[in-house]
Formats: sequence, C-alpha cells, structure tokens
Amino acid sequence: MTLSRRQFLDFLKATCAVAALPSALTSSASTQTLLAPAPRKPDSSEAIVNDIHSQLNATRVNRIIKPLSSNDRRATLITARSEGKAISIAGGRHSMGTQQFGTATILIDMTGMNRVLNLDVERGIIEVEAGIEWPELLDYLAKAQTGREKQWGIMQKQTGADRLSIGGALASNVHGRGLKFKPIIDQVESFTLMDHTGAIRRCSRDENPELFRLVIGGYGLFGIVTSVRLRLWERRKVQRIVEIRDTKEIIQSFEQRIAGGYLYGDFQFATDSSRDSFLRRGVFSCYRPVDPATPLTANPTRFHPEDWARLTYYSHKYKRRAFEVYTRRYLATSGQVYWADSQLSAAYVDNYHEDLDRKLGAKVKATEMITEIYVPRNSLASFMEDARVALSHQHANVIYGTVRLIEKDEESFLRWARESFACVIFNLHVTHDATGLQNAATAFRGLIDLGIKYGGSYYLTYHRFATKEQVDACYPQFKEFLELKVKHDPDEMFQSDWYRHYRKMFGLERA
Repeated sequence: MTLSRRQFLDFLKATCAVAALPSALTSSASTQTLLAPAPRKPDSSEAIVNDIHSQLNATRVNRIIKPLSSNDRRATLITARSEGKAISIAGGRHSMGTQQFGTATILIDMTGMNRVLNLDVERGIIEVEAGIEWPELLDYLAKAQTGREKQWGIMQKQTGADRLSIGGALASNVHGRGLKFKPIIDQVESFTLMDHTGAIRRCSRDENPELFRLVIGGYGLFGIVTSVRLRLWERRKVQRIVEIRDTKEIIQSFEQRIAGGYLYGDFQFATDSSRDSFLRRGVFSCYRPVDPATPLTANPTRFHPEDWARLTYYSHKYKRRAFEVYTRRYLATSGQVYWADSQLSAAYVDNYHEDLDRKLGAKVKATEMITEIYVPRNSLASFMEDARVALSHQHANVIYGTVRLIEKDEESFLRWARESFACVIFNLHVTHDATGLQNAATAFRGLIDLGIKYGGSYYLTYHRFATKEQVDACYPQFKEFLELKVKHDPDEMFQSDWYRHYRKMFGLERA
C-alpha cells in the first residue's frame, strides 16, 4: 500500500479542514476526520512478535506503537500513510492465525487503551476501551458495585485464558460455554471505530449497520475498534454439577440440562488414543442458577497454576493418569457454588510449554494448536466416531478436547455459527519442524472435511490450514467479505498476514 504524494496531501487537507472540531466523536454518518497531533515517536523499532499459545506465527513488524489516546491512534494512522505502510492491531495476542500481525506493518498494541468509560447501572450496559482485558473488566465490576443489592455481570467470554482483550473478542466474534447463547455479537450494543480516514464512527444495529456486521467477526480489517458498549445481565450465583458421561448420549444430556434451567456447561472428552474411551467418554460439567441467598463455597477446590502445570505434563506423558486426575478433581468440585462470572475464568500460564519441553526432554520445540469444528447436534456422535478413527490413523496427539453448544448467529457477516451447532474443540500437540506442521495441517484439514461431511463448519481464528475448497464450503460469503473490506478501506490501511493469505487465495491481490 504505497500512497502517491497527491493522495497523502489530500489526506492531510481533509484532516486539517476540521481543525476547529472538539476531540469528541464525529457524526456517525460523516466522513470527517479530527485533527491529529504530530506523529509520536515509535515505542520500539522493528520487532518480531508472536502469538502466545501456538507460538508458530513469528512476524517481523516495522515497529510497535502502544497508543494511550485517540490522538495517539490518529497520529499512528498519519504516520503509516506518510510512510506507505499498513497497520495491524493486537490485543492479548492469543489468536493463532496471524489476524493481529502483518509483516512490515506498524503494529498498534491496544493494551494501553484499557479504561472503563461508563457503567449504566440502570440498564446494565458497560462501555470500555477496546484494549481492556477480561480480568480488568471483571475487577472493575466487582469494585464498582460493592454493596449494591442488584449487581451486573458479563454473560460470556473465551474460557481457555483470561488476558484477552474485548476488542479481540469482537474481532473473532467469540463464544464461551453458555448452553443457550449466541456468539458475543448478541451482547454488543454498539462500538466506535476509527476508520481508514481517521474518522470515528459509531456502529450499531441502527447506525452504520453494515460495518457493525462486518467488524464483529471481521478480524481487525475495517479499522480500529476504540470502545465497546457491552450488554450485561444480572449477576447470579451458580452451582456446578459434574458427572461422567458417554459421548453418544451427550447431546441428550445437554438438552436435559437446558430443560432444567442450567446456564453453562461443557463436555471434556478423553484424549488417550490407546484406550477405548478415546473421544467416547468424558467429564460433563454444568452450572445451574441457585437462590441468591445461597452462600458461596468457602475455599472451593480449584485448579491453581501449579495444578494446571502438573495436569498438562500428565496429558503429554501419562494420558490415562491425566484423565483420572482431572476426573477425580472435577468430581470433587460438584456441588460448589460460585458467582457465574467467576467460573468463566481459567488459569493459563504463558510460555508453559518451555518448561514442559524441558521436562519431556524434547529435541524439537513444541506447543499446542487448536481447531474448532461445528456440526449439527444430531450428528455429533457420528462425527466423533469418524474423528476418533481419523486422529488415530494420523497418530495425532490430542492434548485436550471439549464439546460446547452454540446458538445460531443471524447478524455477523462472516458468521461461523450459521446453525445451532455442537462445537468440538481439539487441542493438538505440534512440533515446530516441517514434519510437525505438515502433520498438523493434515489432521486439521481432515477434521474440517469431517465437519463439512455432516453439514458443519470450522472456526477461522485458529489457523490458516484450510484449503480454498474448504473455505468456500464453510464460508461461501468469504470473497464478498474481502471485497467489502476494500470498499470500506480502499487504501487497505488495515492489513495482516491472515488477510494477505486469503486475499491471495481468492485472487484479489492488487497489481
């Protein structure tokens, strides 16, 4: 993306034309641009960044800038234009498909934009800057509502880790373990977006509705989400009920829990491919609301980081023991009472695999990679039997796996929950060499094919292994999505290696 001198001068002219405007939001319908200060010096020079979980996406960016205000973001936009560079946007850096990184881009690190802007205690709506991470948001809600009889809490979040940004949650249109929830777009009232001109646009179901549908689940390609208004619900207490169940009956078990008023739940299946229980049996944990007067469990049994590390070691070295330990520990938690939002949190140790590699005596660095497959609920048992055969044949090392539910999303453009699906998450051990990556690609493509066989789909967030035929089958609107990206960002200011991969796949590269 190289700008001509004329394009750059036109951009500066548009910027200066509104110099008299206050630093408030511009009209959502306009394309006005606020005056920006002189560009800040970069926070760091050329750097290599990577995702936290798989660590397979090392990307050399031009530099990293951590804005602390709207003026900082706008200054970065002007800098990028003047240098003919694109912008990529990162938060918690957990996504594994390089959606947040672009080679030679100026990387905007949003984690400094983490303020709570407003809490409407009457309507249950909180407005936050997009760089805020879930623990910061939960901590604010707890402190700001101390002593209030009626309190508000979040409905859902990603559950594998906590230090993920709200902006990132919108970019991937995430979900949690809710039994009757749609993806997070359903809880978003509105957001503000800094577009390619530097204008601030409010996007909702009524204002800029096309952008609302594109940006949520749009992987950061339409601008910088600056703030989000998230709908909360009344904070409540839940009781965990844990049982051991068979996969073939798990959808019926979910339906029984839903009929019983349970709010959350998942099924964590056995991962030892040498045993008959592989993908056929697991731990079924669900959460039902209880009377507000019910006391919280004092000193509840929890997985602390050291417990998590030990279990992770077992899951690599002694899978049978891992399942026994996990089952025993989770069964011991049955009956415990928590705040619903606190049970959404999870212990996660950054760079845990470095210590694990040392303990295992690994000769090649390794991490885990995730894929998420969606299948019609009545096909889950058959899909899991096919997956069992395929993964065993490929000698795939499944470290962790879970089944959740999702309700149909009818709002986002690049929707993945196109039906009310069962979500099956596979976490595979991957060595960082050519053989390991090829094996991962083969395993993940095989799982996607199985999902397609049953009329399902897969999640775009975790990797770029899918073939064009698979992308077309699961996301027939993908090419139109890329064309709409250029419509709303004609200079392609916002890019990532994820975007460049699919732009090339669909033959939309510019000369």
